[in-house]
Amino acid sequence: MKVKYYALCKFFQIFEIMKKVIVILLLAVTASGCKKAIEQIQQDLVIQAMTDGQWTITNFVMNSTNITSDFSAYKFKYYANKTVDAIKNGVTEKTGTWDGNASNMTTSANFTTPPYPLDLINGNWQITRNSWTFVEATQTSGGTTKQMRLDKQ
Repeated sequence: MKVKYYALCKFFQIFEIMKKVIVILLLAVTASGCKKAIEQIQQDLVIQAMTDGQWTITNFVMNSTNITSDFSAYKFKYYANKTVDAIKNGVTEKTGTWDGNASNMTTSANFTTPPYPLDLINGNWQITRNSWTFVEATQTSGGTTKQMRLDKQ
């Protein structure tokens, strides 16, 4: 009988906590508007996905020429403060900034005075496919078309 009583008490404790969470979520959605709340959730998911682990460039094509091997020594570590480290052979070579917009399906990178090949990833990218573990994006600028795939390690 004690086990059933204990389980019932735990159930009601969890139920009370869930009620409070639901009320808080409803207040947050009502206060800020549904659209804004959804956009914030999307943004939080982008940050969570990008900052969890390191990323490598597993495909990079520029004007039909595959130059993926130029990135083979690099890994990229993204941070919630919107900075990114380009790590070459285990050493941070350059720190830049990044951004991502889930609504527009875009991402961007900016490394100030970057060496080759980091200069090729600067700018705005249109995300064409993505999941929790990869991002595929394209960039067209000045007659140059680039396609890139990043995979999470």
